[in-house]
Amino acid sequence: MKITVLGSGGWGTALALLLLDNGNDATLWSHREDGAAELRRKRENPLLKGVALPEALGISSSLEGVKESGLVVMAVPSFAVRETARKIAPLLRRDAVVVSVAKGIEKDTALCLSQVIEQELQGKGTVAVLSGPSHAEEVGRHIPTGCVAASRDMSAAKVVQDVFMRPRFRVYTNSDVMGVELGAALKNVLALCCGVSDGMGMGDNTRALLMTRGMTEMARLGVAMGGRKETFAGLSGMGDLIVTCTSMHSRNRRCGILIGQGMPVQQAMKEVGAVVEGYFAACSAWQLAQKTGVEMPVCESAYAVLYEGKSVEQSLEQLLARSKKHEADESWI
Repeated sequence: MKITVLGSGGWGTALALLLLDNGNDATLWSHREDGAAELRRKRENPLLKGVALPEALGISSSLEGVKESGLVVMAVPSFAVRETARKIAPLLRRDAVVVSVAKGIEKDTALCLSQVIEQELQGKGTVAVLSGPSHAEEVGRHIPTGCVAASRDMSAAKVVQDVFMRPRFRVYTNSDVMGVELGAALKNVLALCCGVSDGMGMGDNTRALLMTRGMTEMARLGVAMGGRKETFAGLSGMGDLIVTCTSMHSRNRRCGILIGQGMPVQQAMKEVGAVVEGYFAACSAWQLAQKTGVEMPVCESAYAVLYEGKSVEQSLEQLLARSKKHEADESWI
């Protein structure tokens, strides 16, 4: 199958290589010609060091390849999804499958990214989502990984499963697009929180507390928005939460560590050197909590630190001083 991967970051590059290995005609698109030229010249992405880009992998800054592609992968950052979808809409085949692999929520609308894509495509193509615990650095080195392909059209989910599945890249299917996307986006906020805790010198107990109660918040909001609670126990929920909150591959956790050590938020994001999706998702989570009336104290604390300048010490103390609760009353299972 002819496939275009839009977005030449580490994740887009790793997926393009995986698709090429699966026998597809894969092209990696960069939004800048100088970036595409550099990738063609060096045959290595600096965000995926040590992983060679074979000559068989097409690299381009032109979107013309979308016209012939049966599958288009949207691997651009969340803030660029709408603009990119708008650009490809006139070029897209009506029978194409468009796969969203970015993990975020649109900042101004608080829409999931598949909803943004569907708005811009206006009925062209079928939208699916691929998500799960999947660091690009490990997928690029063929480390065993599991993901979930979700779409309201299960035939599209199965196409994604068939195209991406490899012995070391296992893909499951799911019809709960809302649950899968919210889990993918909100775990970035929680990874920032866990990073802050680590940067403050807190321990494993604190990280486990934030992850567990954060999972409750993710599922609570997901169900309120029409997702299924069992999705949050799967790869795009619990799985992605574990890997993002505990790994130094996670740019969200690394950014949180710097903030916890006292670095200003904007400086910390600049220091990470790549898009910190949890920063944008924290604003969206706060907006959705206000809109739905869902209680999300951990995510709301993240918003207060990131956008209102509240100190991390004060935020942690206020979280720990909340009124007594019965765990089962708010349980997500």
